[in-house]
Amino acid sequence: MKTILLIGGTHGIGSNVVEQLKESHKLIIATRSEPSESHQNIEHIKFDATKDSLNMDDLPELDGFVYCPGTINLKPFKMMSLDTFEEDMEINFFSLIRVVKDIMPKMTESSSLIFFSTVAVSNGMPFHTSVAAAKGAIEGFAKSLAAEYAPKLRVNVIAPSLIDTPLASRLLNNDKKRESMSERHPLKRVGKTEDIGNIVSFLLSEKSSWMTGQVIGVDGGISTLNLN
Repeated sequence: MKTILLIGGTHGIGSNVVEQLKESHKLIIATRSEPSESHQNIEHIKFDATKDSLNMDDLPELDGFVYCPGTINLKPFKMMSLDTFEEDMEINFFSLIRVVKDIMPKMTESSSLIFFSTVAVSNGMPFHTSVAAAKGAIEGFAKSLAAEYAPKLRVNVIAPSLIDTPLASRLLNNDKKRESMSERHPLKRVGKTEDIGNIVSFLLSEKSSWMTGQVIGVDGGISTLNLN
């Protein structure tokens, strides 16, 4: 049974990952809020990625790591304050760096690390300057980290388009918005948490053992297809 550390795991994508893995993996979930359910394979650590440090003495060896915290700040650049850029970098990137530095000695041979980006890094999209900058930093970091630690560790990034999660609720809070967002994607729907959870499960498994340094688009085709 593999041991996986998730930073975030009580909402959205993280919650789906937990649902998929809880029967077959030992899960350590580090979040600000308690998980909605208890399970014999789930251990919870009270943790705020922006200000807390993990106690390494309490952590076992880890076979996988998933960093879920993220932001969606969508505004015109002229309305973006420097504070917004700093906040997005802090939550998405610098907090990730601090955790990764802490856990590296705990990662086992052939373990898998998974980070999240956004389709807006590869596709220039209006109003995404702040989040795309922060997620772009993650992509560059992940590729360099994958190169530095190969073949001991595998590091991959998932770059979704819009996923139906609490974080994205204001973008999907009525039928008109949902239809508009669905129509933007060649597959004519927004993403579901299980669409991303399936890829996370795959990247943590031996089925992906020949993959590292990849940015994987799970985005309904929007990053590569133009149907107009």
